[in-house]
Amino acid sequence: MKKILALLMAVVTLLSMTLVFASCSTTTTTDAAEKPSTSTEGEEKTVVVGYTIYEPMNYKDDSGKLVGFDTELAEAVFAKLGYKVVFKEISWDQKYTEVNAGTINCIWNGFTANSADDDGIARSEKVDFSYNYMRNKQVIVAKSALADTITDAASLAGKVGAVETGSAGDSFLGDTLTGAIKNGVTSQLDAMRELALGTADFVVVDDQLAKAYVGKGDYADMKIVETVSGTEEFYAIGFKKGDALKDEVNGALEALAADGTIAALAEKYGVSNTAITDFADQK
Repeated sequence: MKKILALLMAVVTLLSMTLVFASCSTTTTTDAAEKPSTSTEGEEKTVVVGYTIYEPMNYKDDSGKLVGFDTELAEAVFAKLGYKVVFKEISWDQKYTEVNAGTINCIWNGFTANSADDDGIARSEKVDFSYNYMRNKQVIVAKSALADTITDAASLAGKVGAVETGSAGDSFLGDTLTGAIKNGVTSQLDAMRELALGTADFVVVDDQLAKAYVGKGDYADMKIVETVSGTEEFYAIGFKKGDALKDEVNGALEALAADGTIAALAEKYGVSNTAITDFADQK
């Protein structure tokens, strides 16, 4: 009997020790998309890029893989800096909230730097921007029948214009097309879909996006209205105010311009005429 009791106590003791050691060896991991870290010593550094879907900057290929000029440039930049990059799709009108809350490290998605938001505050007052790396402008897209009749901003008075809320196009529509009726939507692609469905008369979108979609598929019977467009804009990467990561990224952009990576990506995605590959005048 004593031998049985002794055996049972030994088993209990062994189980207790096993549980203690198991408890001591358990670690908690945090999803990088929820809590990015750019400075964890001894661990792989992770950076989270906030983006929205639109070609040719960030979009899914036929296999479902995220590709695009911004996507591949971000991957090249952070590979050079030794970071693992995670892409997080965001609502564009929440971009400042995301970066200031730390759920993303940067806003990298055709982000117009030399613009103000609807509140009249310059975007450069809200975030720190990297070097400008691409030229752009806001353009109007409409179905061919209407596009051929648009000669100036007044031609759109009373017409419904779909536009991504919080975008440079949003500001352009509000400031320049004052007689038009604004229909704010979640993304530029949603705006294009509104036009295709006939629930909007025109859209205001980035020139880069318009060139990628107009004349193809559901957007075959559409035209870019060349007579009415915005002034020259510049894309840059947005960071939380005071974030030293901006300077690291600028250094990587200079290196990738010097070795031809940016030019090669620009050619691959058809943006060679707008990509910037010399940052000397921005230092």
